[in-house]
Amino acid sequence: MSTQKTAENPAESFRDKISTVDEQGKRIWVYPKKPRGPFYRARTIVSVLLLLILFGGPFIRINGEPLLLLNVLERKFVIFGQVFWPQDFYLFGLAMITLVIFIVLFTVVYGRLFCGWVCPQTIFMEMVFRKIEYWIEGDYTAQRALDRRPWNQDKIIKKTSKHLIFFAISFLIANTFLAYIIGSEELIKIVTDSPSNHLGGLAAITLFSGAFYFVFSHLREQVCISICPYGRLQGVLLDRKSVVVAYDYKRGESRGKLRKGEDRSEVGKGDCIDCHQCVHVCPTGIDIRNGTQLECVNCTACIDACDEIMEKVDLPKGLIRYASEEGIAEGKKLQWTARSIAYSVLLVVLTGVMVSMLVMRTDVETSILRTPGMLYQEQDNNQISNLYNVKVINKTNQQLPIQLVLLNEQGELKMVGNNDLSVEPQGTAEGALFLVFDRADIQQMSTNVEVGVYSDGELLETVETSFLGPNK
Repeated sequence: MSTQKTAENPAESFRDKISTVDEQGKRIWVYPKKPRGPFYRARTIVSVLLLLILFGGPFIRINGEPLLLLNVLERKFVIFGQVFWPQDFYLFGLAMITLVIFIVLFTVVYGRLFCGWVCPQTIFMEMVFRKIEYWIEGDYTAQRALDRRPWNQDKIIKKTSKHLIFFAISFLIANTFLAYIIGSEELIKIVTDSPSNHLGGLAAITLFSGAFYFVFSHLREQVCISICPYGRLQGVLLDRKSVVVAYDYKRGESRGKLRKGEDRSEVGKGDCIDCHQCVHVCPTGIDIRNGTQLECVNCTACIDACDEIMEKVDLPKGLIRYASEEGIAEGKKLQWTARSIAYSVLLVVLTGVMVSMLVMRTDVETSILRTPGMLYQEQDNNQISNLYNVKVINKTNQQLPIQLVLLNEQGELKMVGNNDLSVEPQGTAEGALFLVFDRADIQQMSTNVEVGVYSDGELLETVETSFLGPNK
C-alpha cells in the first residue's frame, strides 16, 4: 500500500528491503524497548487468557472428552467435546472453505488485528519470551550493551539462564501440543513412565522443543516478516479502507524537535516531535511513520509510546492510532462503514453456520444399502423383498442400542438375526435386514423408502434408501 511522500521522505527506499536486513544482506538484530500503556495492558490480559486456554485445554473435559484433540494417528478429532471421525470429513472441508472466506473478509476490514492480539507467535514472543528477556537482561539499551560486552561471568550467567529458561518453556509448549494430538492421559502415562521405554518419543519431542526454541530465541520477528503465509497475504488483502495501525502524517508532518515556548504551527511543524519512541518499541524494527508496511503486525506498541509522549508535551493523543489510509488522507475518524457492517454481519453468519453444523451433527451415522449383486426376491403371499446391508457408526462415548423402523405406511422391516443392533462407544456395528412390501404397493421399479434410526425410543436420524421391485 502506498504511503504519503513528504519533504523528509522524498523516496520510499525503505520498501526496497526489509527492516531487519542491512545493505550487505546481514541481519539487523532488533532490540525493542519494553512497551507500556493501555493497549499493552489489554493485550497482556488477552494473552494470559489465551495461554490459560492453550495450556489447560488438554485437561478440560466436556462430556468426558477433551476440549480439543487432533489425533491424526487414530483419525479421531474432538472439538469442544464433540467426537469427529473420517465420516465427518465433509464438515472439515466446509470448515476450511469457511475459514478461508473468514480470513479474507476479516483482513479486508480489520487488517492484521489477529496478528497483534491473537497470533500464537506474537503472544509467545512478546508476552512470554520477551518478558523473560527483559527480566534477565534488562530493557533494550541494557540488552544491546550486554551483547557488545566481552564474555565475563555476569554475561555467561545471564545468557545461560535465559536460554535454559527458553528451552524449558519450549519443551513445555512441545508437550502441550503433543497432548492435543495423543490426549492428556496418554501424555501423563508417558511422562510418569521410565524414559527408557520411550526413547524414540523423547528424541522426537526434544527435536520439536528445539524447533520452538530456535523460533523464539533466534528467528523471532523473521517468522512474521518472511515466513508466515498470512503476513504475505496482506499485500493483496488490505486496501485503503482496511483498519491498520497508522501514523497521521497530515497532523504529524513536518516533523521537528520540541522547542520550549515555540508555536509549532507558526514555524510549520506538525505534532510529531521526532522522538523515535515509536521506532524504539517496534518489535519488527520499522518506522510506522513511513506508512503501512508488510513488517507491521499491528501490535499497538507504537500507539502506546506515542500517546505517552503526546501527553507529556501537552498535545492530543492519537497521532498514531487505529485508522484506515483513506481516513488519514481525508481527515476522517475511524467509523463503521456500510462495507464494514456488511462484512462483519457476513462473518457472524459464516461463524453461525459452521457452529450450527457442528451442533446439529447426529450422534450416529447409518448406511443402508442393498446387498450388491442381488435383485428383489418374490415371497409367499404375493410379497416382494429386498436384502440390505446395514452399518451404524456410533460417534458418542456411550453404548447405543439401535432400533431400525420403516417409516413408510406400507411395508415391513425384518432384521436378520437379532432385532436390535448394539453399538459400542465410538464403535461400529453391522447387520442385515429385509424390507418387505406387498406387490400391489409397488408402483414402479425403484421406490424411495425411509428408515428411522432409534435409540431408546429417540429418533437419531432418518436414512433414505431405494426399494427395487418388478417393472410394471
